[in-house]
Amino acid sequence: MATLFRWLLRLFTATVVLAALAAIGVYYLASRSLPEYQAAHRVEGISAPVEIVRDNANVPHIFGESDADVFFGLGFAHAQDRLWQMTMMRRTAQGRLSEIFGPRSARTDELMRRLDLYGLATQSLAAQDAQTRAALEAYARGVNAWIATVNAEAMGRGAPEFFLFSPEIAHWQPADSLAVMKLMALQLTAKIEDEVLRARVSLALPEARVADILPDAPGQGVAALPDYAQLMPGVPRSFAALDIADDPLSPFPRRGSAGASNAWAAAPSRSAAGGTLLANDPHLGFTAPSIWYLARLELSTGGVIGGTIPGMPVVLAGRSARLGWGITSSYLDDQDLFIERLNPEDPTQYLTPDGYKPFETRRSIIRVKDGEPLTITLRWSDNGPVLPGSHYDLASVTPKGHVAALSWTALTAEDSSMSAAMALMRAHSVEEGLAAGAGFVAPAQNLVLVDRDKIAMQLIGAMPRRDATHQSQGRLPAPGWLAQNRWQGMLGYAANPRFVAPQGGILGNTNNKIVDRPFPLHVSFDWGDTQRVNRWQRLMQNREVHTRDSFIEAQLDTVSFTARALLPLIARDLWFTGDPAPDGTPEHLRQRALELLANWNGEMNEHMPEPLIYATWLRHLQDRLIRDELGPLAQEFVHVEPLFLERVFRDVDGAAAWCDVVQSTAKESCTDMARVALDEALIWIGENYGGNLETLRWGEAHQARHDHPVLGEVPVLKWLVNIRQSTSGGDNTLQRGLTSGEDPTPFANVHGAGYRGVYDFADPDSSVFVISTGQSGHPLSRHYDDLGELWRRGEYIPMSLDPALARAAAVGVTRLKPAQD
Repeated sequence: MATLFRWLLRLFTATVVLAALAAIGVYYLASRSLPEYQAAHRVEGISAPVEIVRDNANVPHIFGESDADVFFGLGFAHAQDRLWQMTMMRRTAQGRLSEIFGPRSARTDELMRRLDLYGLATQSLAAQDAQTRAALEAYARGVNAWIATVNAEAMGRGAPEFFLFSPEIAHWQPADSLAVMKLMALQLTAKIEDEVLRARVSLALPEARVADILPDAPGQGVAALPDYAQLMPGVPRSFAALDIADDPLSPFPRRGSAGASNAWAAAPSRSAAGGTLLANDPHLGFTAPSIWYLARLELSTGGVIGGTIPGMPVVLAGRSARLGWGITSSYLDDQDLFIERLNPEDPTQYLTPDGYKPFETRRSIIRVKDGEPLTITLRWSDNGPVLPGSHYDLASVTPKGHVAALSWTALTAEDSSMSAAMALMRAHSVEEGLAAGAGFVAPAQNLVLVDRDKIAMQLIGAMPRRDATHQSQGRLPAPGWLAQNRWQGMLGYAANPRFVAPQGGILGNTNNKIVDRPFPLHVSFDWGDTQRVNRWQRLMQNREVHTRDSFIEAQLDTVSFTARALLPLIARDLWFTGDPAPDGTPEHLRQRALELLANWNGEMNEHMPEPLIYATWLRHLQDRLIRDELGPLAQEFVHVEPLFLERVFRDVDGAAAWCDVVQSTAKESCTDMARVALDEALIWIGENYGGNLETLRWGEAHQARHDHPVLGEVPVLKWLVNIRQSTSGGDNTLQRGLTSGEDPTPFANVHGAGYRGVYDFADPDSSVFVISTGQSGHPLSRHYDDLGELWRRGEYIPMSLDPALARAAAVGVTRLKPAQD
């Protein structure tokens, strides 16, 4: 027995030693790719020395003797910190993920190939002005210089992920940066899914009930649309959930997650210090690392500083010494689905207003790791690329003998958006910034501008020119063979909404409806916000003058206007009602929950129990109201729609009919449904977070999930690469933290402000900014998540253009010298 014990002890010891040696080996290999910031390199592609000064937050301040050299330095810095992220975005745009991830990503690759974003990006290089092409080429040289340095100095393949996947890295090309911009355009629109869902709901419900569950933003009413069955006879009625793949590698946003943001500005007359103010926090899906990267560029026209996206040589949101700019998602209706009728005698042809016409076709081969290559035939009609029925569940709304095609503003080779972004960085006034906006095509954004004297907001991006007699007004898939439904080019820039120097001295956007114009100049029917704007208006008008700190306070505000508006409506017949109930009974628990909510001010604070009770109650209430009418299709409504609940409980146009369960003999009231939903919610809370209501914490359920898109689900590694943070806010607060809406973690914070900035032109160097993770994409770097804790606490770092301040306490200075010197 003693001998057996000794051998087991020896085996255990040997196993521990081998595991320790393996861990040390893995750490050594992974740490080899950590860049040394205090370094000097001789590189090809610059005309004079370049200095990259990294301040104490690892924000690079890049100095060079020419703009080309500065853009070279930005490419070098981006590649140092985010090489894996950049190559992943390029592969995604090219439709080449399957080469390293296998069949898992084949469906995504197929759709990317059909859209041909990379091909269009390559063609659009010719649409850029000479200055922008020079910048793109210099940036690409900078990225490639770092790749060459990694290879020459054996620096761990540039990122630890390359040890797990293919280490081959193609040189960066100017077109790659344009492809990344088109990829961002894709991630900022979800109109395809909106149209498919509206068509499915139209087939399942009467018109009045469609207006309840898919409500329009308050404002001018919309004339009744035709039922989808009238537009497309032969499409069967179906209650099945949409068959849409949901993969962390997919760039296609789900409904409700196609971008959001806040931006607002104050004129000198509304500023305590007499200078303009601007606050901006663009919202995108959370990842580790963040999509955002902070940088400062010292250009010939002056310094610019703000948020960049690795892969693109532009500051998308930031400021110079004279001009500040912010962006919000415009929710412009920039996509339309068209149903193309095939020639029954020849399926290679489709019907047009002038008769049948052959599709434009091309074959494409998708190489799949550990699998057979996939050969697909790409088809285009006059309206755009043909999408297979398996994508976006298009087959469910496409009659037999037809196919679906997509028109989208980003599907053009005449895309000068990068040149427009370059011109914006060099602008010195609101007027110059507005002029630069004319070149933007996609993604469409609301651009908020401030100089030292003036404020303005302009919708930038191409707006489709639709016929006033368009059958579905772009809200449903429409027959592509009718001329009245087809796009007629693009509207001129003058048609885009513009607001300059408003009399009240305040302007802004929370993705709310910005104009009330009739179709076809309507901009959109589906806006991103009907709730946050109410809280923003209150905060802006409650003060005669604002300061940088009051703008920060508004940016971090977590009071839910929605909770304050809906709770009195939903619980009006439940407050302080019912007979006394003994402790431990469902009735007592319900009464205690209602008491907590009755004394709550609507603040979605991470340390409070009320937000979790409120959010769970509304989630179960909406599901109960719609489940019997929509069946499995109800799971597409994963987020609570406040306007729907308001219509139901105010019985707008008979919307209270949703409260009656159509499959039961009894007639249920809205009070009955609210009571049952609350009991159901409290049971769910007890099963998942415990039954003691006072000890609940919203932040436990509402953790910000910055997950690594590739390694975030790998056992052991996920604890190293994922960043989780308890957060305040919710779906409808200014400090927005969009919940996932999906079990088992429906309240996880998955989409929000990855970048925050507040600029004060009374004292520009007092401006501040921050991102939600850290600058580095390397999990072993101390800069992988160092800014994340500041972001969680609502803190910022200085946003100064003072070179001396950047050099003070810098974590390193990288000096690049021409190889020929």
